[in-house]
Amino acid sequence: MNSELIAITDLPTEKTTTMRAAIIEAPQNIKITNVTLPEPGPTQVRIKMEGCGLCASNIPVWQGREWFTYPVAAGNPGHEGWGFVDAVGAEVTQVKVGDRVAAITYNAYAEYDLAEADSLVKLPEAFNSIPFPGEPLGCAINIFKRSDIQAGQTVAIIGIGFLGALLIQLAKHAGARVIALSQRDFSLKIAQECGADEIIKLDDHWQIIEKVKNLTNGTFCPRVIECTGKEWPLNLAGELTAERGKLIIAGFHQDGMRSVNVQLWNWRGLDVINAHERDPQIYLQGMREAVEAVLSGRMNPQPLYTHTYPFEEIDQAFQVLENRPDGFMKALIQF
Repeated sequence: MNSELIAITDLPTEKTTTMRAAIIEAPQNIKITNVTLPEPGPTQVRIKMEGCGLCASNIPVWQGREWFTYPVAAGNPGHEGWGFVDAVGAEVTQVKVGDRVAAITYNAYAEYDLAEADSLVKLPEAFNSIPFPGEPLGCAINIFKRSDIQAGQTVAIIGIGFLGALLIQLAKHAGARVIALSQRDFSLKIAQECGADEIIKLDDHWQIIEKVKNLTNGTFCPRVIECTGKEWPLNLAGELTAERGKLIIAGFHQDGMRSVNVQLWNWRGLDVINAHERDPQIYLQGMREAVEAVLSGRMNPQPLYTHTYPFEEIDQAFQVLENRPDGFMKALIQF
């Protein structure tokens, strides 16, 4: 189901003690139920969620792994939410009731979630009619900064989902030449729309290497960003990286060990950068810069929000996230 997100402008006036929250009760079994409405502590705010993005990192808990315990916490693992502050703790001065914010929270598949007041980014009025999943937008900014992309460089981006498409936009704005690689024809079309100079289908390992070698006069790419979280593209990324180049790991490698060609990495003298962040303050800085990047036009995520579902259809949203049908880039739920 595709639809426009509608901004919530009217905060509730009646006192309520419960809220609806999604709970993954077992693998591929999610239920919406009523739970107790959380109350903010002294340094916290409560956010009435307007929407939340679905992240590929949610797929393992949705599919089921032996190390997960079910049911998971209400609203978990939603972490791409935005909405309106509807209650503040006694010590909170940074924001007020009614402010529209993106936030670092972890139970955002629910009508309300709590956040520390210093874990919020206020959203400008210019965004009032558009969704703003701050966490993945900030993630794209932080990965781009770690990549150290310079004007005139050739950058290969492997895996053109939501993140890869945003990185194409940022790299092109920085003056780089971009080679985009993806398995899906639709993703390659999106890559072109985002400004990619060359597109290559992820199919034959050695043919891809030869194509990139020819496109770079035999020198390969000073910057290669791997966005898939899979072993083969990670090894391909090493093959495509120039001597003394930077191989940036942006993909989330969740499913165990990887076998990589360290001999090649050694021989070419590669800088291998794991571009994941865990410091909340760096997350927040990325989110703040994402606001500016969208305002200035460096990033345009709007065309990438391809699937929007009402909260009641969150199970369908997870199925689409898992199966990635043709035309899929990013799924959002709205409350």
